[in-house]
Amino acid sequence: MDLDDTAARLGVPVEEIERVHRLAGDLPSAPLPDKADAPAILDRLAVRPDDVAEIMAGWPDPDSPLWTVELRWLLDRSIALVRADLGGYGWLVPGPALPRERGPAWRHLYGYAYLALVDVVRGYHRDHGVPDVVSWATLADLGRNLAIDRRMNREGWPVMQNWLTLHVRGGLYELGRLQHQRGDNAIDLHIPDSGRLTPEAVDASLDEARAFFPRHFPDEHYSAFACGSWLLDPQLREYLPEDANIVRFQRRFELEPYEESEGPDDVEVRRFVFRDLTTPLDQLPARTLLQRAVVAHLSAGRHWHWRRGHFPL
Repeated sequence: MDLDDTAARLGVPVEEIERVHRLAGDLPSAPLPDKADAPAILDRLAVRPDDVAEIMAGWPDPDSPLWTVELRWLLDRSIALVRADLGGYGWLVPGPALPRERGPAWRHLYGYAYLALVDVVRGYHRDHGVPDVVSWATLADLGRNLAIDRRMNREGWPVMQNWLTLHVRGGLYELGRLQHQRGDNAIDLHIPDSGRLTPEAVDASLDEARAFFPRHFPDEHYSAFACGSWLLDPQLREYLPEDANIVRFQRRFELEPYEESEGPDDVEVRRFVFRDLTTPLDQLPARTLLQRAVVAHLSAGRHWHWRRGHFPL
């Protein structure tokens, strides 16, 4: 495989192809499910019909003209790269961001890799006694992220393709309202786009996690819950009432010192609040108090910040 030629044909930097080649090497990949079974699996993964149609249209059949040698190589090696870190819980980039406007094979390559890894991670879940209901609820984040990416006019996927490797390595579990990521000493909390962040829902999810991890990962010992998010930016309290769910969520955490060198995180706030990265500020919707707060803050020339905090388990 000529890596320079492969990178040129894929339209990506050669350094990114060299990285995939280095990390995946000759490690074993995993097969995709049978095409006939794919619609039922995609349904269990909460993939919407419009995304299902695209995924099926671009399916990597052996004789598909959509799949060049370079695309097939990248799919195979990306699967191998992620599979090699089964059980890992760190951030992982499965491959380069592709020019997705070239068609469904390009648009959904990492979605096909995810599908190939579903059986792999389900085996890992079974080995750890993870209930099916938790397994499927966790993996169904694929459908949620595909829907968000579509809403964002395809601007969201480069981050999502990395994020979703946590799910298919067994590094993250959706337990009620929150997603819980395994770590070294703390369980990292993530807040999916799945409804109100009420104190009751948060409490129930935390209680579930307190029982879940000792039961299914008894060799791992956690002393705290942690979270890194723009939702922990204290500046939000300038705009939101004290009884707002976000403010009540913030109060749980002891914040770590903010490093000015980290810079603003305005793009991430726009990503989550508006699912939009390019619309001018004065044209963004202002239907909610949070949306109005974000726009007012940015319009005043101020910035939002990603903050990290923790509280005892």
